[in-house]
Amino acid sequence: MKFTDGNWMIREQYEVISAVEPYDHYVEDHKLTVNVSPKPIVIRSNILNTPMLRVIFHSPRPGIIGVKLVHFKGTKKRGPQFMLTPETGDFVTIEETDSEIIFTSGSLRAHVQKGEEWQVSFYRGSERLTGSRVKSMAYIKEGKTNTYMREELDLGVGELVYGLGERFTSFVKNGQVVDMWNKDGGTSSEQAYKNVPFYISNKGYGVFVNHPELVSFEVASEKVKKVQFAVEGESLEYFVIDGPDMKDVLTKYTDLTGKPALPPAWSFGLWLTTSFTTNYDEETVQSFIDGMAERNLPLSVFHFDCFWMSGFHWTDFTWDKQTFPDPVGMLKRLKAKGLKISVWINPYIAERSKLFDEGMEHGYLLQKPNGDVWQTDMWQAGMGIVDFTNPAACEWFAGYLRQLIDQGVDSFKTDFGERIPTDVVYYDGSDPHKMHNYYAYLYNKVVFEVLEEKLGKNEAVVFARSATAGGQQFPVHWGGDCNSDYESMAESLRGGLSLGLSGFAYWSHDIGGFENKPQDDVFKRWLAFGLLSSHSRLHGSKSYRVPWVYDEEAVDVTRHFTNLKCRLMPYLYQMAAKAHEQGIPMMRAMVLEFPNDPAVEYIDRQYMLGDHLLVAPVLKEDGVVRYYLPEGKWTHVISGKVVEGGKWFTEQYDFFSLPLYARPNSIIVQGADHSRPDYDYAQDAQIAIYQLEDGKSAAANIYNVSGAVEVNVQATRAQNTISITVAGSGKPFSIRVHDDKQVTAVDGEAGELIDGIVHIPAGKEHITLTLNLSN
Repeated sequence: MKFTDGNWMIREQYEVISAVEPYDHYVEDHKLTVNVSPKPIVIRSNILNTPMLRVIFHSPRPGIIGVKLVHFKGTKKRGPQFMLTPETGDFVTIEETDSEIIFTSGSLRAHVQKGEEWQVSFYRGSERLTGSRVKSMAYIKEGKTNTYMREELDLGVGELVYGLGERFTSFVKNGQVVDMWNKDGGTSSEQAYKNVPFYISNKGYGVFVNHPELVSFEVASEKVKKVQFAVEGESLEYFVIDGPDMKDVLTKYTDLTGKPALPPAWSFGLWLTTSFTTNYDEETVQSFIDGMAERNLPLSVFHFDCFWMSGFHWTDFTWDKQTFPDPVGMLKRLKAKGLKISVWINPYIAERSKLFDEGMEHGYLLQKPNGDVWQTDMWQAGMGIVDFTNPAACEWFAGYLRQLIDQGVDSFKTDFGERIPTDVVYYDGSDPHKMHNYYAYLYNKVVFEVLEEKLGKNEAVVFARSATAGGQQFPVHWGGDCNSDYESMAESLRGGLSLGLSGFAYWSHDIGGFENKPQDDVFKRWLAFGLLSSHSRLHGSKSYRVPWVYDEEAVDVTRHFTNLKCRLMPYLYQMAAKAHEQGIPMMRAMVLEFPNDPAVEYIDRQYMLGDHLLVAPVLKEDGVVRYYLPEGKWTHVISGKVVEGGKWFTEQYDFFSLPLYARPNSIIVQGADHSRPDYDYAQDAQIAIYQLEDGKSAAANIYNVSGAVEVNVQATRAQNTISITVAGSGKPFSIRVHDDKQVTAVDGEAGELIDGIVHIPAGKEHITLTLNLSN
């Protein structure tokens, strides 16, 4: 939202009342309140007819400073509000000098300038991170009815902004206008399913605007050295979050807004769906599942999309009796084959659904101001929308989910949640404009908590499309409706990396794209990308996504990368647990992992999969890919080739490979089972040590499928010796050292060296390997 006309003028329709001079201040309950005038108060009469802006500094957690700007405080507070988790304790200090007031929380300080000109600066140590200068904070009037609150925070030279949700526009947000308003707009526009009013800077700090309603960002767009954000109303609150690096920012941000749950291990396997509008019944489903088994294609989850229910009845939670006459028996037959089951749902209740009458009778559906049920024909004829601010409606909706879980359903695809009207009345009196984005949070919360209740902690997983801040607590999220081409593959990745920099840890996308049927080469390239993502799903709109409808090579590619992902599960589940504990995404933009390397700041066509794996999807028909490796010796995981980084590479790959590199000085544990994602990761695990340099150490944990650490691995190199400790389960394992120098000896009787792999029997914890420095 632009208020100015160039650098000097104000647009005609607006009156801007901005912060110019601090008038007075006071301290109370670890909060600093400063009253700021829009003009100098030179004589006593200047206080007449002069508005006052109240600026309140507070801190919910160490290293986070909140700023609340208020014009009229008498405005009635209407929800919803983001659910934040403050920390108790005495971690705030407030000092005053002749020239400034210093508000300190942990490593972050806000310096409030006294005197004739209003200014706030945020510091870490001696470094000024950002700040708000004279006239940046403002109360703005548009005509006689609309009012806005605005803030402008400084951007430094070379400073770049990331995040703001799952955005498919340019990865670096500088120069963009970004409005926080969830829309069902696909992946090829400025619209987004997941709007998160949080951005992160390459200077190692973040800003979270604590408003679920429409927040309009101007990121170096209206004023090129500012990030401006504005909301309608009489107050504005935001938090500045210190790092000192970008990972620390995400950890602190998710401390405040909620940590992502740990998804079950089985959810990391391959999901196959019926697709959307394709024809299917139990025979079709069984043919897909049997076809996967006959071709030795590991399958973990089968998903029934919309038409498991009768048309014009969505959502009624009832199986279409004509297509699925024995749903309970069918689910038992599918689960006997080792599969988990997912079904599609949404919060929209068609008029022909049995739930519509129930919802209308009990007041469970959103209503118009006159008391009628709000209805539309868009999507399902005469549909209403569940009011999740009504506890009874939540329990009513949850009851139907429990019935499906009792039938054998393990997960729900929580589709939609973006098309939420604002001309409605909520049960709890919530502001419908604030509820528009926040609705997705309540919707997914209800579904996720039912799964946790019925299946247990670390066993709940949804497949959600819409979200806002805090929604990361209810994984997994997928990228929405994309086209089936390389451009959409690239834009999907941009969106996923942007979402990861917005606090979301796990992310997926439709392998092959959603709309239309992809060309064979697009499908095979997308398979590699999809199976080297956090979660992997074969799904389409009007065409099936079983690989044999493309060609036999697609079957082989599916098998190759599914087997690879299953073998990598000990490493991937370790990274999933880290995401759960620290809020750091599994799929990471390069700038998050290498913040001091300027070459990675704009890179959005490759990513780190956890701490130690680099992935660069192939996005061209000819198989040529251009990618960047940071400094150090990187090892190609598939071929074993070692290359020196710190430069760009242009190479051509067949369908069975892509740039997949292990980072130097890392341990990547691979498992013994390539046929499923959930198995005993410690049993016969292979501990792969990559390019461990002299004087360096590396570590890894092996988790069990319940999310607990079972084995801890430590490795240290001193010249030609690598000392390894593997403490925990006592199960047999093997070690493979990827190094320029070959292993020539294993200490004592600790293990046996065969073809470069050291095999360690059960019970051995301490191993010393000798490298041949002469070769």
